[in-house]
Amino acid sequence: MDISSITETLSGTIFGVWFLAGAALVFWMQAGFAMVEAGFTRAKNTGNIIMKNLMDFCIGTVMWFLIGASFMLSYTDPATGQVSTGIWSVIGKPGFSVFSQYASFDFSNFVFNLVFCATTATIVSGAMAERTKFSTYCLYSAIISGIIYPIEAHWVWGGGFLAQWGFHDYAGSNCIHMVGGICALIGAAMLGPRLGKFVRTKGGKVTKVNAFPGHNITIGALGVFILWFGWYGFNGAAATDVPTLGSVFLTTTVAPAVATVTCMIFTWIKYGKPDVSMCLNASLAGLVAITAPCDVTDCTGAAVIGIVSGLLVIFGVWLLDHKLHIDDPVGAVAVHMCNGIWGTVAVGLFATQSAPGFAVAGIKEGLFYGGGLEQLGLQVMGMLITILWTVVTISIVFFVLKKTIGLRVSAEEEIIGLDKLEHGLDTGYAGFAISYTAEEIQEARENHVTLPVSESVPVVRVSEEHSDKKMTKIEIITRQTKFNALKEAMNEIGVTGMTVSNVMGCGLQKGANEFYRGIPVEINLLPKIRVDIVVSKVPVERVIDAARKALYTGHIGDGKIFVLDVENVVKVRTGESGYDALQGDDER
Repeated sequence: MDISSITETLSGTIFGVWFLAGAALVFWMQAGFAMVEAGFTRAKNTGNIIMKNLMDFCIGTVMWFLIGASFMLSYTDPATGQVSTGIWSVIGKPGFSVFSQYASFDFSNFVFNLVFCATTATIVSGAMAERTKFSTYCLYSAIISGIIYPIEAHWVWGGGFLAQWGFHDYAGSNCIHMVGGICALIGAAMLGPRLGKFVRTKGGKVTKVNAFPGHNITIGALGVFILWFGWYGFNGAAATDVPTLGSVFLTTTVAPAVATVTCMIFTWIKYGKPDVSMCLNASLAGLVAITAPCDVTDCTGAAVIGIVSGLLVIFGVWLLDHKLHIDDPVGAVAVHMCNGIWGTVAVGLFATQSAPGFAVAGIKEGLFYGGGLEQLGLQVMGMLITILWTVVTISIVFFVLKKTIGLRVSAEEEIIGLDKLEHGLDTGYAGFAISYTAEEIQEARENHVTLPVSESVPVVRVSEEHSDKKMTKIEIITRQTKFNALKEAMNEIGVTGMTVSNVMGCGLQKGANEFYRGIPVEINLLPKIRVDIVVSKVPVERVIDAARKALYTGHIGDGKIFVLDVENVVKVRTGESGYDALQGDDER
């Protein structure tokens, strides 16, 4: 064997391993989708969202090896060795070669296409979050993974008629993201908005759109970074040479980066501050749009694609909220459908011979690179056929499910949260709440010795001398940053006992005018502290004066001081009450 043969064999092995490593990266994107969806929605539905994203992949895997793989992938006749493009180049030939011909089965191709299949159903989850029946979700996820996606993907990646025409979608702007986004749009429209999202007149006209801020933007950001990392496998795993792989990595980095910067600048100008959640959506929008042309465009093309994506995702969110009045909690339609369409069209605009993957793609140059309208026409035609297939099939699926088992949970379930009534989960954040299991309570009872109250400390009756002393509760609500100054001021006048709580609130200014995803947040709750002090010995006016001096800045938000009469106070340890209960170790 000569050196060229050795190099060729080694190169094939390396890229074969990279093909599977890329599949693993795409699988890891499921975690990213779960984090984005959970972070952009409310805490009471976190467990439900995690469960849905888990079952997307698991149900998708079952449907894939049962029917999906045979509907999508090309079929090799074991007798003749000829590759079949399926039935009329429209659908793969149904079969169970994964069971009957396992020894000669193409394991890598099976797994690689499986992880892509699972992504399509995951997209739908976000747009229909917080009000969909879990049982219904499992059914339509199975149908998308087993029928809708594999058949249209066969047209492009299974040797079907679109591939034969010259239609190009390298990694899925059309076949995965646009299809998933269309399913999300139709599903969210048929499902209806979350309770309270839109304010309507008696005639049904929408007069106001309410913002539902996500409960954990940190988790949402982590999800975006996971997705971006996984996208290098999503777009790059099919590359079979280093130049193409390098170029794909470059375009997959440039487009989302430019999209995010564009979105940041636009929202900063439009709303006065850069919108965090919208910029996170913009990163994903740029990734979606570059997915189809990533192998055939250059850096300039990727940058232009990114600019359009950054604006298009903002427009998509606005369109759904303010014109179509369709509730999409995570922006799935704006990210995946709008930018899936844009990415598919972008192939016909920005494909260039200078890209290393262009020769392998076997397509025409794009309009902006002197190739005319031919490739653009093919892209639009193939996209419209895919849209028609998706709209018809998913509409039938949702209509049948809505008329039979129903799409939506009850109003009670939606208000309480899907975690509790769909899964029996009190909260997705049990560690952050004070709650104990029955076993923990029993263990505490067995191991903790407690004296009766009558044996602990003698009960001391209130003294007649101080029975007429007035007791007053002073409640101070102010900025968290002012706590140390307040504490020192109280200590100086002899008040050392206080109760401090972290609270959320706002005054008449409603927390100032802020925006979430382009929608004004009418009441913006701000983090505050509440300090409760009960005094008798120390004059009330002295406490108020000291507090005001410590807290005053002259700006809105300095806080308020409430003064309330206290009928009685009882010290638990000694039984002292009234004025005497406030003296001693915390004399006030």
